[in-house]
Amino acid sequence: MNTQSFKTISANAQTVKHDWYVVDAENKTLGRLTSRIAYVLRGKNKPYYTPHCDCGDYVVVLNAGKVKFTGKKWTDKIYTRHTGYPGGQRFATPKSIAAKKPEWMIEEAIKHMLPKGTLGRQMFKKMFVYAGTEHPHKAQNPKPFNF
Repeated sequence: MNTQSFKTISANAQTVKHDWYVVDAENKTLGRLTSRIAYVLRGKNKPYYTPHCDCGDYVVVLNAGKVKFTGKKWTDKIYTRHTGYPGGQRFATPKSIAAKKPEWMIEEAIKHMLPKGTLGRQMFKKMFVYAGTEHPHKAQNPKPFNF
């Protein structure tokens, strides 16, 4: 019997290489798109994924205003928030939010998919969402991320 010793690779901040990806959200379903982006932000697409380390990549999302919903969610889905004051519960539909700040829907969906705490906040900072097709991260040479 051949007894070779195999070591488990545990990533740390010095060994992780962060790549840059650009994603076009036009005509993509919100939930499917955001779950794949959260997967990349956590670093689960890498062979040396380590849960306690930030192994994820940087992601630039374009055309956030052109994301689509299935069914009647565009008008029937309700986002609820609270101002913190008595009677301060506020409701909004994706249609009304897309008119004001379309990036918020993608950011909010991904924020809930990442770990809660300092590690999740660190991962969330590596995502950049833009409503249009232009972005200021061309110097990083982001690769297109195909689904």
